[in-house]
Amino acid sequence: MDEEWPEQEYLSCLNGERQCYAWVMRHYGGRTGADAEAAALACYPYEPPGTPYRGLVFHDEAWHWAMLRIHGGDYAREHPELVIPPDEYLALD
Repeated sequence: MDEEWPEQEYLSCLNGERQCYAWVMRHYGGRTGADAEAAALACYPYEPPGTPYRGLVFHDEAWHWAMLRIHGGDYAREHPELVIPPDEYLALD
C-alpha cells in the first residue's frame, strides 16, 4: 500500500482485520473476548501515515496470521483442514 492510502480506507481495513483476527483467536485459539481483542491490537497496531510499508500486514488475511500464531508455521501441512477458512469466518467481511 502506498503512502497516499486514504486514512478512512486504511482504518476500515485495519478494524476489519482486527475483528477477523479476534474471531479466530476466540473460536480456534480458545481466548477470551478481551484476550482475543488484545491479541488483535498487538497483531494489527495502528501505523500513522508516512510509516514505511504501512499496512504490509494486510498482504495476508487475518485467518492466516491467527493460524500461524495458534499452530505455527507448519499449520497448513499439519492441519490441512485449516487452510481454507470456514463460511462463518468468511461471512465476517
